[in-house]
Formats: sequence, C-alpha cells, structure tokens
Amino acid sequence: MRHPQNDMITWSMLLRKVPAIVRALPRVVRGMRAANVTDPAQPCGLGWHFEQATLRNPDGAALLYGDSVLSYRDANQRANRIAHHLQSQGIRKGDVVALFIENRPELLLNVLAVAKLGGICAMLNTSQTQAALVHSLNLVNPVAIVVGAELVEAYTAVRDQVVIAADRTWFVADQPSSAVPAGYVDLMAASAECALDNPASSRQIFFNDPCFYIYTSGTTGLPKAGIMKHGRWTKTAVSFASIALDMGPADVMYCTLPLYHATGLCVCWGSAIVGASGFAIRRKFSASQFWGDVRKFNATTLGYVGELCRYLLDQPASAQDRDNRVIKMVGNGLRPGVWAQFKQRFGVEHICELYAASDGNIGFTNVLNFDNTIGFCLQRWALVDYAHDSGEPLRGADGFMRKVQTGGEGLLLARIDEKAPFDGYTDPEKNRKVVLTDVFEKGDRYFNTGDLLRSIGFGHAQFVDRLGDTYRWKGENVSTTEVENILLQHPQIAEVVAYGVEIENTNGRAGMVAITPSESLAALDMRELLQFAHGQLPHYAVPLFLRIKMKMETTGTFKYQKVRLKEEAFDPAKAGNDPVYAWLPGSDCYVPVTGQLLAQIQGGQFRY
Repeated sequence: MRHPQNDMITWSMLLRKVPAIVRALPRVVRGMRAANVTDPAQPCGLGWHFEQATLRNPDGAALLYGDSVLSYRDANQRANRIAHHLQSQGIRKGDVVALFIENRPELLLNVLAVAKLGGICAMLNTSQTQAALVHSLNLVNPVAIVVGAELVEAYTAVRDQVVIAADRTWFVADQPSSAVPAGYVDLMAASAECALDNPASSRQIFFNDPCFYIYTSGTTGLPKAGIMKHGRWTKTAVSFASIALDMGPADVMYCTLPLYHATGLCVCWGSAIVGASGFAIRRKFSASQFWGDVRKFNATTLGYVGELCRYLLDQPASAQDRDNRVIKMVGNGLRPGVWAQFKQRFGVEHICELYAASDGNIGFTNVLNFDNTIGFCLQRWALVDYAHDSGEPLRGADGFMRKVQTGGEGLLLARIDEKAPFDGYTDPEKNRKVVLTDVFEKGDRYFNTGDLLRSIGFGHAQFVDRLGDTYRWKGENVSTTEVENILLQHPQIAEVVAYGVEIENTNGRAGMVAITPSESLAALDMRELLQFAHGQLPHYAVPLFLRIKMKMETTGTFKYQKVRLKEEAFDPAKAGNDPVYAWLPGSDCYVPVTGQLLAQIQGGQFRY
C-alpha cells in the first residue's frame, strides 16, 4: 500500500485539532490511569470489567444477535452458570480451554466464563481443519474444548489426534432442536441449574495472568499462539473505549469481524464492555444486510477491516446510506482511496484506524481523527532501514541500527520495557527470533513487528506493507511457508515459491505461487490442482495466481528471488516465457492470464 506525500501532517493541521484535544483531555487522562494497571493486587481483566459494566448498566443491552438481546445482567448470569459448571468439572486458573464456535453469543459467554475462572481461552480459527487444527490444539495443550454445533464435523475429524477427555469435550447447540452428538456433553444443559452469582475467582485475576491464546501465521508455516494477558487486554479495551472512542451506555458497537482475532475480540468487544455499551454481532459479514443491521441494532460505532468497507462501497447507492446513527468506527486496513469516499457516503465522522500486532507489544490509534493514518503511539518505537530481499533490519558500521527520517519508510521496532512488556509466544524459539538486542544502545531490547510503516510527522504513521514470509488477505495473515509446504505435497510439483501480490483497489495482498512442475506443464491438471489446494488450505490461503517456471532463479546465496517475482506479479508481459494463470471468482479452474484478462482483473471486473 503506497501513500502520497501530501498525507504528511503539518503544524497547521495539528493546530486545528487543538479544541478537540482540549475537550478530550480529561477522558484521556482518566483512560490512561485506568489502562495502566500496575498494582499486582488490583483485580482486572475481562471478567472483572464485565462485572463492573453489569453494575453500571444492568438492564442495558450487552449482546445483540439476530432478534435476541441479552442485558448485562442476563449475560453475566449466564456466563456465571457456565463458569460454576466448568469449575465443578475441575477447570482452574491457568488451564487452557479451546473454543471452537462461530460468531454468536454463546462464544462470548463461554469466553467470559473461562476468563472469570482465570482460564486461558485458546481462540481457534473457525476456518481451520485437519492438520492446521490439530497443530493449533496441540500447541497449547488444552484440558477441555467447547465446540459449536456448526463445527462438530471439523473437530470430530481430528479429535483422535488430540488429548482431550470426552467428559471435557463440551457441545453448544446452534438451534434449540440440535441433537447432542455422541461423545460430547451439552454444556448449556449441564450448566442450566448452576449458581448465578459471580465466582470469587473473577476478583483473583491480575494484570500478569494470561487471558487468551490468539493465533497468527508463522514464518515456519503452521500457526503460532501469541499470549495476551489480562493487563494487556485491560490496556487495549480501556484505551479504545475511553480515549479513542469515548464509549458509553448509549452506544452500540456493531461487529461482523471474526471474534477469534484480536480486533474483534479485544478492541471491539473490549471497548463495548468498558463503556457498558451494547455489542451487536453477526455470524458472517453480509454487505447487503449490513446497514439494515446497523439500523436494527441502532448502532453508533462500527468495527471494520478495509476490505469490508470496500465491499460496502461496491453496493448500489441508496437514499438510506446516511440513515444511521454511526459517528465512529474502529479497525484497520482502510485504503486511502476508500477512506474519504466512505466517510462522505455514509456520514461517518471519525475513522479510528489502528495498528496493533496481536502477538506484540505495540499499538497505534488515530485518536485525533486525521485522514489516512494509523495515528500515534505513546510507547517508544522506531522505523529502521531494512534489507529489501530478506526484510531483516540493517546495522551500521558501529553495530547499531539506523532510523529512517520523517517521511521515510522503515521496519517498525517496538521498545520492550516495563511499560511495554512482550508477552511472547508459546514457543521460546519464536520469541528469540523476534526480540532484537543492542538496537540503538547496549542492552536495549526491541520487538521486530515485521511490518513496514511510513512516518508522516508528529508521531503519526501509515501502514505500508507486511514484510517477510507472511502477507495479509481477506483479513487473515497467510504464511508463505505453509502454502509452499502444502503444495509441495502435490505429486506434479517439484518447487514452490509463495508470495503476495497486489490487485488494484483491493485490500491486502492476494496469494500467488511460482511453481516448477516435476514433469511438464502439459502434465499439470489446472482444475485438479485448484481442487487440491482447496482441500488442503484454508480458503483465504488458496493462491489466486500461478506462474509456471521450468527453472527457479535464485540469488547468489541460493535464495529465491521473491522481490522480483512480487514486482512482476501476474502480468504476462513481465513474466517473459513463463505462463501465468488465474483463479477467477466463481470458477473451478486456473485459466491463462492474457493482457485482456489482466486489464479486466485490475479494472475491477471481478469481485475479489
């Protein structure tokens, strides 16, 4: 994602924000105090904050879904029942409970119940199946799992490969008439008669206690589990609720983002909880139903990713486009070309674009409501020069790294200290790879985000790209190594190089692979190859483009020339004699890319 230089923030732009800054200052101060919990004896975290919201707004709407509304009192009591039952079954503080349920109230009630006990919720990606699902489970050694009826088939297929007792394999119905499958325990029925009061354990959870495992794609292929502690959840939720969004009981947050990701789970739901606000959700995002839901739920605030906004702009214009109460929205990945259009068409006043590494220790927020920026960050951070072929930070002759100047692009590093601790991953080796030492002075430590940002003045920045071996598509991080390892299992493929490429006017990068056939191009069945990819990879990781190379070029150090491949992308004019293929939306086969088809793809004729 590239940005024009005129996005630089000037003194005059900043001065125009002074009245808003003065008005916001009291709540900013209050928010900063509440967010930075340092007292080891101070209860905090998800369960405690939900109970506080219940005291503030007991009869107010807490969870809205379809035609159902749960008040804070009702939601808290239902979560308490589940918590007491889990406790009776031996679930204790520090135990990992895997959650495998799509976006619906039952998922959040179970998250809340586990959090109240001090358990750790392993937030499984609901798109995962087979090997990826097994890996995600075994990575964190859960003592129990809660499975939604809609995902029973996916879990049943792998349950003999994980060690979870049958009496702790809980089932959550999707419909009142849903039959309980063999080998599962109906959790809601089992907890129906349990106590309604808050468990004592919710007041015995402190800032350093783990709350979630949130999965992200790793450079080694399979997902890695990042730890989020209750203190960091508190800082995230309070910062957005109080400082960035000014949430209150009159607000309703509408969120269709997957709740196994930190943006939906921690930023959006966390903001609603801290504000004692309503949280309206939908199972899956629907562009055609979106604004109807917004009106039905009387939403004031939206959770978004850039792709979602683009889909909404693609809908036919309507006289009802501004018929909504929405004044603010929070999310990430909104492209500059979409930003102004979205605000104008739908009447949104404040786009609170954010940047946060769910597995890191840093976050940016567009508190001051500038356009085309992720905002600023109060933590210590720096942008440094990096090697364009490897994405690794560069050191000067003195052994230290070099900062880029204002206006320049660089690799984002975040200082690790007492104010910004790094919770890390379950794998110590992964921690070692992302923690840099002696960066600017002897003894300092920084987290390497792997992301390229541009500084635009006054502490503000823009997200530019994801570096290294992952790219982002459909709101998900895709591991190039995972794609490569899977496709190498195909008998007709000898070599694979995976990378992300840009399609004009889309968000993120689409998947592309360069492959060397084990025999010949003629032996490759493009329909069967696509079927194979669909059978082995999550839908968002299936490559949209193929490039056939009879010989894969390497650098002098025998590395694949990914930079060049990315630049040439799927343009047949740049690929020389290499045939290029595309998987078009709605089709079941890769087809050759011609100059005409390239123009159609880049011209937006196909809905990616």
